[in-house]
Order: sequence, then C-alpha cells, then structure tokens
Amino acid sequence: MATKFELEDVVKNGTAGNGNGSRHSARTHDDPATTSDAAAVTLADANVQEIYAELLKRLGEDPTRDGLQQTPKRMEKSMAFLTKGYEESVAEVLHGALFDVDYDEMVIVRDIEFYSLCEHHLLPFFGKAHIAYVPQGKVVGLSKLPRIVDVFARRLQVQERLTQQIAEAIEDAIAPQGVGVVIEAQHLCMMMRGVEKQSSLTVTSSLRGVFKTQLQTRSEFLSLVRAER
Repeated sequence: MATKFELEDVVKNGTAGNGNGSRHSARTHDDPATTSDAAAVTLADANVQEIYAELLKRLGEDPTRDGLQQTPKRMEKSMAFLTKGYEESVAEVLHGALFDVDYDEMVIVRDIEFYSLCEHHLLPFFGKAHIAYVPQGKVVGLSKLPRIVDVFARRLQVQERLTQQIAEAIEDAIAPQGVGVVIEAQHLCMMMRGVEKQSSLTVTSSLRGVFKTQLQTRSEFLSLVRAER
C-alpha cells in the first residue's frame, strides 16, 4: 500500500497527475468531501514534479515564487540524469568492444573521474577510479572502462559497493587472470554536514585473481596508482 501523502495544493487546486489538473477537481478544506479525498491522495497519485514542489514547501520555501517555479522540473531532469545508470547495463556498454588479443601483461586506466550520489543522504560523492586487469586472451576497448564506471556511479551508491561492482563487471565480461579496482573519493555528506571534515579522502579497493594472490602484481598496480601524476 502506498504511503499516505497529503499534497494540499493537489487537493485544493487539482494539479495531480500529468500537471494539467485533470485528475482531481478543485476543492477546499470547507468541502465536506475534502477529508476523505485528502486521505485518498497518495504518493502514487502525485507526479515527480509535484513531489518536489511539496518538498520545497516542507523545507519552508514557496515553490510559486519566481526563482523556484521551474525548480521541480529542473530537479526531475537533474535526478533522471544522475541516476541514469539504472537504465543502462554493462552488456550494452561492452557490445562490440571485446577483442581477442594475445596479450597477458597488465592493462591499467587510472584517474577516471566519476560522480555519484550517496544512498544514505542523497548527497554527492566524487573522485577518481583506477582500474587494472591482466587479460587472458580478451581485452576491453579502453574507452569502455570509464563507461562501466558511470553505469554504476549513476545510481544511488555506497563507495564500497561501487568498487566491487566495477570489478565484478570486468571479471564477468572477459574472465581475466585478475582485476584490481581502487577508488578515491570525497563525500559531501562528510564535508557539508556531520563531522564537516573538508580534507578527508575515502579509499576502497577490490582485488581479484592474480591481484589478490600475487604480491608482485598487486604491488605493481598499487605503485602505478600512487605514481606521481
């Protein structure tokens, strides 16, 4: 059952649904039918822009003032872009970009910029991902590695899971001898609120195959990640 969600303007002005005012007729709190009708208004009845407008109201703002009239529309568009990873898949990204190559040395792409949203506070975290793998007869087109990062970064995330998902995707796609992923990121949920630490850096890693079992391979990867830019 949908959570009860009183949208006063929706009930009063009939603005639910597609924004054309066709779903609910205009009513006031003096209308005897208002109480039962208001109870029937749920999150499922409101469109995304109406929910954002209600959020602005609950923050103490007036969504009808000049600077905010188009904000719900912009918020909907922005959030759709920031979470577009839900509509993408690694299989689509890698289609036609896997190649048979007789090469068994390390391939590394570092300093891949990414931006994501922390699922705990819906605040951004951002930084760089470093990816390496040792092929086993098959390689990935180099431009596809940053795109794999974006597939998972453009979702509500935690950094630890993001790191693992990138490594798993490469492992599943080409079955390399090993894969290593290191992510360095700053989290606005730590910088703008909470402990408010501006210089902290969170580092996570996922090491698989030879990156986990062979010290020399792991050390080479980590030294290349730390090398002077």
